Amino acid sequence: MNKIREKLKQLADSGGARKLIIAAGALGIALIFISGFFSFDKPQGPEESGFSVTDYCGKIQSDLEELLSRIQGAGKTRVLLTMENSAEFVYLENGTTKTKEIEPRIRGVLVLCDGGDDPVTVSRITDAVTKALDVSAAKVCIEKLTD
Repeated sequence: MNKIREKLKQLADSGGARKLIIAAGALGIALIFISGFFSFDKPQGPEESGFSVTDYCGKIQSDLEELLSRIQGAGKTRVLLTMENSAEFVYLENGTTKTKEIEPRIRGVLVLCDGGDDPVTVSRITDAVTKALDVSAAKVCIEKLTD
């Protein structure tokens, strides 16, 4: 133990410690600077994964418009969806491995169609929307489309 103290005292007296500290500091700064040139894997968030709530919502709306317009009596159809939240991503504890994507929930559906004033057509469309999107009829509004 005394030998170690003597060596440390000699090192401090000789100026070697100062050189060692300066060299270690310069090495640390160099490593920080060099690390800027490398990219490290980070978990991807919603905006980095290619998932877009707007695209997701637009795809469902266009699919619904196409299908609902084929229901007898519906005619020309327009659909508007409102979303409750954005996409959620579930990762393992390590934070880098995505295990699951939870799609946004649909808050409400507005359907405007030529046959929106016919109770039979409204019933058919309501049934189709509630089953296709797994939403309650209370979240679906169907009205007549006017030009």
